[in-house]
Amino acid sequence: MLTGLLASAQQVPRPAGEFAITMVDGSQTLLSHYAGKVVVLVFISTTCPHCQHTTQLLSEIQKEYAGRGVQILGAAFNPDAPTLIGGFLAQFKPTFPVGTASRDSVYEYEQASLVKVNYVPEILFIDRHRVIRAQYSGGDDFFKDQEKGIRSTLDMLLKEPVAAGKSHTARKTRS
Repeated sequence: MLTGLLASAQQVPRPAGEFAITMVDGSQTLLSHYAGKVVVLVFISTTCPHCQHTTQLLSEIQKEYAGRGVQILGAAFNPDAPTLIGGFLAQFKPTFPVGTASRDSVYEYEQASLVKVNYVPEILFIDRHRVIRAQYSGGDDFFKDQEKGIRSTLDMLLKEPVAAGKSHTARKTRS
């Protein structure tokens, strides 16, 4: 039984399937709405100080990189996120869409391991061809200098030709 759970660990690169984020007004933002863009998808908890900091950092990066074809999307998935998201948005004023998603949908999308603790925030980098190229959990070394890591990953993905084939230079995401 345990080996079956271990086999479900994340694989990168992998196709980025559809993902839906429920916005405060009840509408849904779909990952497919941003086809052709480099997308940073961040899964957060509204009450997590690290997630709050990452949201503020990503807001600055969104302003800087939006004109270059980058879209950041956020989904809060803590159990009380639907109740707390309004206050979170009012306090942190993200410059990118942030809504909620169910814990199950987030765990399925990020291919969360059932035998390893998953820390937030969780950041996924999706290239213009809808391939998840990198994925980092809040406990990863990536977060020791996340701004540098986010910028270097975005710069790498943006340098790739828009009409490129399916060449993938995956980065190791977990040890």
